[in-house]
Formats: sequence, C-alpha cells, structure tokens
Amino acid sequence: MDVAQSTTSGLDTGSDGGSVISPGPEQGNPDMVQLLTEDGRLLNGSPFGDYAPDPATYESLYRDMYLIRRFDQESTALQRQGQLALWVPLTGQEAAQIGSGRAMAASDYAFPTYREHGVALTRGVDLPDILKLFRGVTNGGWDPREHNFQLYTLVLAAQTLHAVGYAMGIQRDRAADPTAPAAAAVAYFGDGASSEGDVHEAMVFAASFNAPVVFFCQNNHWAISVPSDVQARVPLAQRAAGYGFPGIRVDGNDVLAVKAVTAWALEHAKQGKGPVLIEAFTYRMSAHTTADDPTKYRATADEESWVPRDPLRRLETYLRANGTSGSFFDRLATEAAEQAARLRSTVLAMEAPDLSQRFDTAYAEPHPLVQEELRLWQAYESGFAPEKDGGR
Repeated sequence: MDVAQSTTSGLDTGSDGGSVISPGPEQGNPDMVQLLTEDGRLLNGSPFGDYAPDPATYESLYRDMYLIRRFDQESTALQRQGQLALWVPLTGQEAAQIGSGRAMAASDYAFPTYREHGVALTRGVDLPDILKLFRGVTNGGWDPREHNFQLYTLVLAAQTLHAVGYAMGIQRDRAADPTAPAAAAVAYFGDGASSEGDVHEAMVFAASFNAPVVFFCQNNHWAISVPSDVQARVPLAQRAAGYGFPGIRVDGNDVLAVKAVTAWALEHAKQGKGPVLIEAFTYRMSAHTTADDPTKYRATADEESWVPRDPLRRLETYLRANGTSGSFFDRLATEAAEQAARLRSTVLAMEAPDLSQRFDTAYAEPHPLVQEELRLWQAYESGFAPEKDGGR
C-alpha cells in the first residue's frame, strides 16, 4: 500500500519505497504505521525510516520504558499509602512517551498534560521532582527552562494553545536571526482533550501561521469513562485534513515507530512546512487517576485484549531473540529497585513550605494585592490558640 492512501494523506516522505503500514482493527480499519510487530518482529520498508539492528539504541529505549513503568508503580503505591494526594498512571503508554521524547532535540520544547512522566524522563527531569506537585509541596517541581519541558498542565487542553504560541515565537526568533537553532514545539494531549475547544483553536492558529508545532495525541481509548469512539467517529489523525496539515496514525505501543514518526514530524515542522498531528494509538492499562475506578465503565476482557500488545513485552521479545543477554535485564531490575528506593526516601523527606512562601512566589516581584492578602491570612492565623501536646 502506498503511504498516500493511508491516514498519512498529503505527506511528502521523500521515499517511493513500500511503507510499513499495518491495518488497525478499530474504527473502520484505518492504516497505522508500525515497525515492530506485537510478536517482536522488526519490519522494514517504512517511508519514515528503516531500522537496521542497533542493540545499544534498542536497549536504551527499553531501559527508559522499564524505568518509567517502575516509577509509575512506586508512585501509585505512595499515593495508596497516603503519601501523595493523587497520582496519574501511565502504564501502557510508555512507548508513546519514550519514543516521542527521544525523537526531540535539545532545542525543541515539550508542553505536557499531567501524565507525560516518560517524556519528562527523556528531557532530564529528576523523577522525584515530578512528585512534588502530587505531594502538594509546590505548584511546579522543576525549572522548565532547564529542560525545555513545561510544567504539567491540569487544565484540560490549555497546553495546546501554549505550545502554538511558543512555536510562533520560535518562528519570529528565526526570522530575526536565521542562525538560531532550528526548533519546534510538541503539544501532548489525550483523546479526551481532543474534544476541547482549545485544541480546535490551537490547530486553527497553527495552520494559519504555519507554526512549527507537532500535536501529539495519545489516544488511550478513554477520556476518563467515555470511550474514544463516542468522541470521534473517525480516527483522530484524520482531523488534521480539516485544518490543512498532515495527520499520521502510529502504533503507540511500538516505540520504534513512534520515534521514527515523531522525528519525521519535527523535521517537517522545522523546515517551515507547518504543523503535524500524530495520533499514537495505545491503551490506558490502569485507572485514569488513583481517584478513578475503571471497573465501573470498562470490561476486564477489553483490558486483557491489550496485554499481548504491551510495549515492553514486544521490545523485550525482540531483544532476547537478537542477542541481548539476560544480565542486561537483571542489571536493569536492580537499577529500577534502587530508583524506587531513592524515590520513596526523597518523597518522604519532602516538607511543605510555610504558607507565606506561597504568597511570596505568586509573582516574580512583590505585588500589593498579594501582600494585602498575606496580611489578612496572617491576621486570621493569629486568631488561633497555639497547639499544645501535639494539638490534643
């Protein structure tokens, strides 16, 4: 099948070779880019790049996915034990996040939602810093300028507008200084957020101004309790055609395909050809958040049907069949256990700052209204008698 016949309609990949497009079983059998099959076989012939065996790269991708899944498990346990106010799991979406994150250059800028822990890992964010927000000791957790990774956005889809605005800024910087490094913005959002007006507005502006931005939708099938086929009757990637830019559906559980497609999309944007929409077709194997009970709205059989497509399982199958030794996996398990222990000890040592510090950091400079609010708070707080005997 020629790539122009798929949901990648309108792409100029610079290749006349056969594409590695695997038909997806859902939503009318749309075409889907795939490089690594569910049973761990490596395919060739993709217009997004052929992959010769490279054990070091493949092992490093597997390592990132393994470590971020272990991080997710430990964070979930910490929340269940009352050490975090909330947690947003990512299990099942590791390939979509690690693959896209590893495709970005240092000059690119990522705008996450609240679930992009894997992307944070690829951008060099120290994992315990992510938990500061969920423990309630800060409103952020890291300096976005150090990692080109914006703070988590809890307002659904708002980050898509931020990403387009930043991309338009990149455009203007390059116009003023053509020697500035080429860069693009990546806006992460889910299938649920795709129904928000912010996404529509962001795509209108991106198309109108030909902004260097990649819209990366992780279609994990569930907007909390609403299935994606209720939100959209066609594959989400096809929406891009309505705005006049390319849309690509990729196997979101295939880290190699995700990395290749994202790299292509970033290069497309940096060359001044405009935005791209990527739909990473994946599945949320856990709850939407730790406040959610997915058994109330989806069947166990549905979850089980996705187990064979697990992103870690398929790459591990490939690695073991192509010479990666068992000692690699043993060392990785040890590294993950050490990471979990450090994560736990760091989180338990986190202390909330004095509330007055929250007033001091509301603005970069002192603000009279905030100072007035602080005085009101201090007057209110002084009205309470000091605690004695532990407050009893």
